[in-house]
Amino acid sequence: MKLPSARDWLFSTKAFTAAMLALYVALAMDLPRPYWAMTTVYVVSHPLTGATTSKALYRMLGTLIGATGVVVLVPTFVSAPELLSIAVAAWIGGLLYLSLLDRTPRSYVFMLAAYTLPIIALPTVTAPETIFDVALARSEEIILGILCASLVGAVVFPVSVGPALAARVGGWLRDAGAWAGEVLRGEVTDEAVPLVRQKLAADVAALDALIMQLAHDPEARAFAREAGELRGRLLLLLPVLSSLNDRMRAITREEAMGSVRDDLVALAREIADWIGGAPDTPERLRARIAELTPDPGALSDWPSLLHANLCARLKELVDLWQDCLALRRQVAGDPAAGHWAPVLHHRPVIGTARHHDHGLLLFSTASAALATLTASLIWIASGWPGGANFVAMAAVACCFFGAQDRPAPFLWMMVVWGTTAQVIAGVLLFTVVPQIHDFAMLVLVLVLPFLLVGALIPRPELGLVTLLLAATGSGSLSVQSHYNADFTVYVNESLAVTGGFLFAWIWALATKPFGAEITARRLVRSGWADLAACAAGTRLQDHRVLVSRTLDRLGLLIPRLASGAIDDGLATDGLRDLRIGYNVLDLQRDRRALPGAAKDAINAVLAGVAGHFRTQQKAGAVLLPPAGLLDHVDEAIRAVLAQRAGQAADNALQALVGLRQALFPGAAAPLLPPARGAVAPPLLAAE
Repeated sequence: MKLPSARDWLFSTKAFTAAMLALYVALAMDLPRPYWAMTTVYVVSHPLTGATTSKALYRMLGTLIGATGVVVLVPTFVSAPELLSIAVAAWIGGLLYLSLLDRTPRSYVFMLAAYTLPIIALPTVTAPETIFDVALARSEEIILGILCASLVGAVVFPVSVGPALAARVGGWLRDAGAWAGEVLRGEVTDEAVPLVRQKLAADVAALDALIMQLAHDPEARAFAREAGELRGRLLLLLPVLSSLNDRMRAITREEAMGSVRDDLVALAREIADWIGGAPDTPERLRARIAELTPDPGALSDWPSLLHANLCARLKELVDLWQDCLALRRQVAGDPAAGHWAPVLHHRPVIGTARHHDHGLLLFSTASAALATLTASLIWIASGWPGGANFVAMAAVACCFFGAQDRPAPFLWMMVVWGTTAQVIAGVLLFTVVPQIHDFAMLVLVLVLPFLLVGALIPRPELGLVTLLLAATGSGSLSVQSHYNADFTVYVNESLAVTGGFLFAWIWALATKPFGAEITARRLVRSGWADLAACAAGTRLQDHRVLVSRTLDRLGLLIPRLASGAIDDGLATDGLRDLRIGYNVLDLQRDRRALPGAAKDAINAVLAGVAGHFRTQQKAGAVLLPPAGLLDHVDEAIRAVLAQRAGQAADNALQALVGLRQALFPGAAAPLLPPARGAVAPPLLAAE
C-alpha cells in the first residue's frame, strides 16, 4: 500500500490538533460529554479548507435542527413510547428524503438533522425533564468541535480548493483531449460512444462538490463564477465531441467514395494536434475553418451539408477548448491568466436541473424509517437498558447508506470496523486511561494511533474505514473530567452500537438485496421517457434543462454500467440520446413558423421519434429505429428544402440533418433537390 503523503500527514496533524483543542475546551467548560466535541472534529475535517468550512456550517445547522426536533417531539410523545417511535421514524424518513433529493454538499444539513434527533432524544426518554439541557449540551459540544475544526483548518497551513479543482479539471481535459484526438484523426470506428468516454459525464458530476466549496474558501471565492462557467463548458464538450464523432465517421465514408475534401481532413488533424499541445493558435484555426466552410448558397447536396456541419462543430470545439484552458488557469489562481473574456458567446451555462427517481427515493427513505421504527419496537419490547444506542446507531447506518444500490457491504464494514474501534477504545479506556493524570499525558497516549488513522482518512478507498475508527474510537473513549468508566456499562453500550449496525445490515439484506441493475434500468427508461415526451411536445421545452438533466442522469448511470453487472440490453449511448433531444427541441421550436407541407413532415418525424422511444421504454432495451422513421426524416429534409425561407427553416433543416446522423449514422445519403436559398451554419452542439 502506498504510504501517506506529506499532505496526508499535514491533514492528520491538523485534525488531531483541532480534536485536542476541542477536547481541552470542552473539559474546561465542564461539558457533560466532552468527547462529542472531539468526535465532531473528525467528522467535519477535510484536507481542503473550503470543504471543512462548508461541512462545519452544514453540520452546525443540522445539529440545531435536530436538537430543536428533540425539544419538540420528546415532551409531546414521551408518555406514549410507540407514538414517539413513529414520530422519530417519520422525522428520519422525511429529512432523509430531502437529503437524497438535494444531492449537493448542502444535503448534509438534512441527513445530520435526521439522525441527530434519535442520538440525542432516545437516551433521555427516561428523564424527559432534562431534555432541553441535554439538547443544549449536545449542541454546545458539537458546535465547539465544529469551531475548532474550522479554526485550525483556516489558520494552520490552509489548503485552497482552487488548485485541487484545477488539477482535477486538468486530468479531465487530458482524457477529453485524448478522445478529441481519436475523433479528429478518424480513429473512432464504433457506432456508439464507448462507455469509457461517456464516463466523462460522471467525472464532471464529481467536480460539482469541489465547485460548491469555492464559496466557503476565502482564497478561491473570487473564482466561483469562473468555476461555474468552466463546469458548463466541460459538459458542453461532451455533446460536441459526440457530434463530431458522427460527422467524422460520415466524412470517412464520403472519403471512401472520393467526395471528401482533403483540406477538411487536414484541418481536423491540425485541431487535434493543437488540443494535444502542439504550438498553434486558436485564431489561426478559426480563420482556417472560415476559409473551408462552404458558401451557404452552395449547400445543395448531402456532402456539402455534412461539410458545413463539420466546420461549425470544429469551430465550436476550438472555442470551447480555448475557454476551458483559460478558465482552468483562472480557477488555479494563475497570476498570468489575466481577465477572462468568453470566446463562446452563444451558449448559456448549463442549468442545475437534476434527475430524481422519486419512486426509489421514497423506497429508500421508507426503508430507513421502517428500520428505525422496528428497532424502536424491539427496544420497547425487550426493555434493554442500552436499547437507545441500538436504535440510534441503526438509524445512523440507514441514513448513511440507505440510498446505495446495495448498502449491505458498506453496513458490514460499519459492523466490523465500528466493533474494532470499540475494542481498541475499550482496551485503552480500562488499561491506559486510568494511569493518566493530566491532559498532556492524555495527548501523548492518543497522538500515535490518531495520527496514523488520520493520515489514511483522505484515501478514498480507506476513508470510510478510517473515519469509523477515528470517530467511533474517540466517542467510545468517553474522555471526561473525572475517570468514571464502568466495564459493565461500557460493554452494554458497545453491544448496543454493534447491534445497531448489525441490525441495519440484516435489514438491508432483507429489504434491498438487489444491486445496480434495477436503478440503471430505471435511469435508462427515464431518459427514454423524457425523449418521448420531448418529441410529443409535452415536456422539456428548454435546452438547458434537457442538457442538465440528461448529463446528470448519465453521471448516475455510467458507474453502474461500468460495474459490469448490467444487462447488455441497457448498453445505451447517453450522449447520442442527448443530441437527439437537442434536435427534437429545435424542431419543436421552429416547426410552427414553417409552411404546411414542411410542418406536417416534421410533425410526422416527431411522432415517429416519440413512438420509437416509447417502444424502447416499454421493452427496456435498446432497439433499432424503425426504417419508416428514416423515410419520414428524409421526406422532411426534402420538404424543408423545397419550401425553405427564413432562419426557422434553416434551423429546422440542420436539426433534421443532426437527427438523421444520430438515429441512422450508417444510412446512405438521401436524394435531395437543388437548394433554393441559403442554409445558415448549424447552431447547436448536440446536432
